[in-house]
Amino acid sequence: MGTVLGMGEDVEVRKFTRQDRQRFRAKVNQCLEALGSMLADGQFEVGDPRIGMEIELNLVDEAMQPAMANAEVLDAIADPDFQTELGQFNIEINVAPRLLQGNHVRELERDLRKSLNSADERARSVGSRLAMIGMLPTLTEQHFEHKWISANPRYDLLNQQIFAARGEDIELQIAGEKLPGATDTEELSTICDTILPEAACTSMQLHLQVAPEAFAAHWNAAQALAGVQVALAANSPFFAGKALWHETRLPMFEQATDTRPQELKNQGVRPRVWFGERWITSIFDLFEENSRYFPSLLPVFSDEDPLAMLERGEAPRLAELKLHNGTVYRWNRPIYDMVDGKYHLRLENRVLPACPSIIDTLADAAFYYGAVHSLAHADRPVWTQMSFDAAGENLRAGARCSFDARLYWPEVGWVSPQELVLRRLLPMAQAGLAAYGVDSDVIDRYLGVIEARCLSRRSGSGWQREAVVARERAGDSREVALAGMLADYVTNMSEGEPVHTWGW
Repeated sequence: MGTVLGMGEDVEVRKFTRQDRQRFRAKVNQCLEALGSMLADGQFEVGDPRIGMEIELNLVDEAMQPAMANAEVLDAIADPDFQTELGQFNIEINVAPRLLQGNHVRELERDLRKSLNSADERARSVGSRLAMIGMLPTLTEQHFEHKWISANPRYDLLNQQIFAARGEDIELQIAGEKLPGATDTEELSTICDTILPEAACTSMQLHLQVAPEAFAAHWNAAQALAGVQVALAANSPFFAGKALWHETRLPMFEQATDTRPQELKNQGVRPRVWFGERWITSIFDLFEENSRYFPSLLPVFSDEDPLAMLERGEAPRLAELKLHNGTVYRWNRPIYDMVDGKYHLRLENRVLPACPSIIDTLADAAFYYGAVHSLAHADRPVWTQMSFDAAGENLRAGARCSFDARLYWPEVGWVSPQELVLRRLLPMAQAGLAAYGVDSDVIDRYLGVIEARCLSRRSGSGWQREAVVARERAGDSREVALAGMLADYVTNMSEGEPVHTWGW
């Protein structure tokens, strides 16, 4: 899932004082006041709908073990679109936004494939391979020693601040889902003294620029859809040799960045990795909750006076609000940003893992953009018909069980993800993409992948689990089975066919 810090938010090595936190809180409140004025004035830029994404990648060596080599690999790739991440076995590609309409998504697939092929070839020149997978199955607890944190000072600072807030080591406790044919449930229970388990969680993040008055509807729609997204695209079933949830990223990330000791959890203090607790009526609700409920982790403040800038007719960067927002990890996150002196709002969808192939990546993106559009513009919105808690339960069920989950949906009741998608959400996604002006053959290409995945009931996690079971039945140990499965996975990923067509 990469660092909880927002993209580009570099922070120097430093110590924070008690006064820093008070000053930072005051600056965040100033930024909030400025944002409220800006929302009331309605001067936000709203361009044509675009698809924007970030994809986090793992690095492996020839034996399919984590390669602690991101600095060397980035030097070899030499492309500013590729950036460092928290763990030395991670890098990230930032995809420049493209228009959604017409044939642009298909063009993005071609360009992304070309870019990743080139990056993989250059990574190989220094002894590494790229693996686009939700959680690297060959990672073990020994890979979470402090020395494997990336060199950028912000990562070590974030590590220090989370442990300072928590006051004790991190407990990871996750009970798994039984593998096919297994009689026992596997369980992870360990103590960790760095936030590096967070780096095990590699995700795909989808961005959508939204008008202020439409933001609440799009965020509510994305929250309602989150459980379905994860059930369809789960791709993180193994960690430290254990078969855990289909999408282990979610509980792993929640636990690895938790600033609360047990006593604060018992009091009901909110976690920094947060689904939320209510449907919203304005984007302001989310920024206000972030400032009210979460102490600053990185109280770095600028000289900017956002209210004075507004008085002068200038656009403020709202630096403190942005920095604080980047350390509150919502599965659907609000973003305020400036480009070329103009400011806009984006919805960042963060629930998806890195996908098994480029076509799977674009299929999941197309389904999300199309379904969210239809849900956000429905005459009778789904969030007026179901509780917020039901949406949160759907997310956990989808992450834990993938296609075996039971999800709640208004007018349908309890239903499997595949039935819900085939009966209800696929037609909505199709209509939403058509409303964006996406070409019909492009819609058919990507939603056809989603349909076939539902009919075969095979996500990336399903393929991984079946492949490991087959290898263990043939006599492999778990360690050998995981490495062998990952080698096949990387080969299939490079060949580029969607995961529901993969054999083992």
